Amino acid sequence: MSRAMISLGSNVNREENLPSAVRALRQHPDIAVTDVSCIFESPAVGGDYPPFFNAVVVVETDLEPAELKTALRGLEAGLGRIRTEDKNAPRAIDLDVVLFDDLDDQKLGIPDPDLSEYSYVAVPAAEVAGDWIVPGRNKTVAEIAEQASTPTLRKVPMAEQDLDLHPDDAFEEYGPADETFNPRFEALVREQLEILGEDPDREGIERTPFRVAKSMAFLTGGYTQSLKEVVNNAIFESPDSEMVMLKDIEFYSMCEHHMLPFFGRAHVAYIPDGRVIGVSKLARIVDVFARRMQIQERLSNQVADALMESLDPLGVGVVMEAAHLCMLMRGVQKQNSEMITSSLRGSFRTDARTRSEFMNLVGHELR
Repeated sequence: MSRAMISLGSNVNREENLPSAVRALRQHPDIAVTDVSCIFESPAVGGDYPPFFNAVVVVETDLEPAELKTALRGLEAGLGRIRTEDKNAPRAIDLDVVLFDDLDDQKLGIPDPDLSEYSYVAVPAAEVAGDWIVPGRNKTVAEIAEQASTPTLRKVPMAEQDLDLHPDDAFEEYGPADETFNPRFEALVREQLEILGEDPDREGIERTPFRVAKSMAFLTGGYTQSLKEVVNNAIFESPDSEMVMLKDIEFYSMCEHHMLPFFGRAHVAYIPDGRVIGVSKLARIVDVFARRMQIQERLSNQVADALMESLDPLGVGVVMEAAHLCMLMRGVQKQNSEMITSSLRGSFRTDARTRSEFMNLVGHELR
């Protein structure tokens, strides 16, 4: 599998198109996104055009360089890119291969000359892969970025925190939302409102299809995430062999039977075998599987299996407790009911003392 760097740019509906491009890359069957930079705003080059939003992603792929460039052209077309003779014309999205392993091929334009010429490529590239040695330059990406002129480059607020997991949130403070988010989804919501007897054009719900489409993209954002992308490089060598536990991880998911929420807390523990994981990644692993259509039993198993796959620890224990609105709002309507599931792997299953220690640590939290 090869490692590649891809630059993204948009100055047409940029608040929508840049996150949509990241989502499209994540959903591509032959591309695995492993890192995403912050978003930067830069002036357009070569004309009096709107400013750009720019970002860089690092991916792993089995595609050959030419095949990857072709795949990116397909994604551009799907996002509304129309190529014209004016190479500086405004565009919905621009996706370019910046680096591909140690390839130096001028015919393919790899490395992308823009990396050395423009800070809007070099600076975000340095954020995600500063130690990558640029073929033919004998310099790292970070060294090239240090030499780049950056007075007109501005980091977009909130992007650093939100684009990596929830790209749609990175632009909340950029004024009113675009008129549409996902036209097909919005049309389906509008039809639902009509079936329910509502007037989808009345004040108060005329924007409901847009809001529902956007919220569903967030609530099911786990479908566009991979375990490898979430864990990234946050695994570290460690001689520690005592239990590591993170309690009270809030999670929100949706029942796959009725599409109603269930929510609660997760308690996750593992016993290292030479390696530990960044503590925040435990919460992110819970989130990436919770933000899907789920049943709680499977969710617990997926979190446990993900930790086993990522760390190969001596054992993993997961306990999840949740209230299910499909039982509270409808059906049996048992208002005080909670569901508890557990998933045990390795020594948590085979060693009674380890299992007892884990359950005792969790036990006082259960209600």
